[in-house]
Amino acid sequence: MSLLTIKPREGVRWDLVALGEVMLRFDPRDGRISTTRNFDVYEGGGEYNVARGLKRCFGLDTAIVTAFAENPVGSLLLDLIYQGGVDPSLIRWVEYDGIGRAVRNGLNFVERGFGVRAAVGCSDRGHTAVSQLRPGQIDWDEIFGKCGARWFHTGGIFCGLSETTPEVALEAIQAARRHGVIVSYDLNYRPSLWKALGGRDRAQAVNRRLAPLTHVLIGNEEDFSAALGFPVEGAGDLTHLDVAAFQNTIERVAKEFSIPVVATTLRKASTASRNDWGALCYADGKFYEATERKDLEIYDRVGGGDAFASGLIYGFLTGQPPEWSVECGAAHGALAMTTPGDTTMATLAEVVQLMQGGAARIAR
Repeated sequence: MSLLTIKPREGVRWDLVALGEVMLRFDPRDGRISTTRNFDVYEGGGEYNVARGLKRCFGLDTAIVTAFAENPVGSLLLDLIYQGGVDPSLIRWVEYDGIGRAVRNGLNFVERGFGVRAAVGCSDRGHTAVSQLRPGQIDWDEIFGKCGARWFHTGGIFCGLSETTPEVALEAIQAARRHGVIVSYDLNYRPSLWKALGGRDRAQAVNRRLAPLTHVLIGNEEDFSAALGFPVEGAGDLTHLDVAAFQNTIERVAKEFSIPVVATTLRKASTASRNDWGALCYADGKFYEATERKDLEIYDRVGGGDAFASGLIYGFLTGQPPEWSVECGAAHGALAMTTPGDTTMATLAEVVQLMQGGAARIAR
């Protein structure tokens, strides 16, 4: 298709390379962080989740560029990544000082929420190895040129980790473009990350610098307002969102930054466990809207947007049109939120079945 000029698979090592932090997630199951005595453990991180979804659900070859402190927690993260199938060969290992004074691995405590009790996240990610990455430490020309990749993905979570990570993202994006690699960027605005770095003003400065260099920009209604500075009436509360006005905002972003594809999830939460769920994709001067799923039952909402991104990217990587790609992303996101953890447990067959209107009857 002419919308995105994507390299053929032959002679390329990876379908997608992602850049971001991978944290160890502690999940109190149906309990609360402050009262539990047992946690389930998963790996997760906005950019990594996309790479894992493309590998685990869609069967594509992906890799993660990140950094870990070289200790047993880092080894556990590596083991979890092995289970997800993402290539860990690009991970940078940093010497551990014994107590984490200088470098450590990130932890993320997540309550799923239920009914009127919202989901809660409490991250512990200061001074992590990946937040200390600097330009020049990763050989991007080796990755995109010699080894080869078709797609590069990063986003606002990685850029919000420190003063240096936006420069690493810029270096990676510029190298990707030099080698004809498609670049996607998920705005993923997190106030807690940007608070000590200059808040919304700094986030907007970083994102507005990077947005014109992307081919596919992903976000939600709040991201376009907080992370890019484009007014969105009702942002953060889809009950009051003017969707027509929001479409105008998306179109304006695409045209102002010359971005071929802009995609967004649409989520209205009636409770923590029931959401209306949909998605929009602006491409080739047209809007494509995924099937809206009213009153979708949610088991764990964390990672739904990342699963949407991986489904959308899968569509484009396999030559599907925008209308198929956004439907795939929305279906994959819906399924990912039916299981625990940040990352998908869905199969491609399940995604296709849901896209085709399949019911949830028992499969025997």
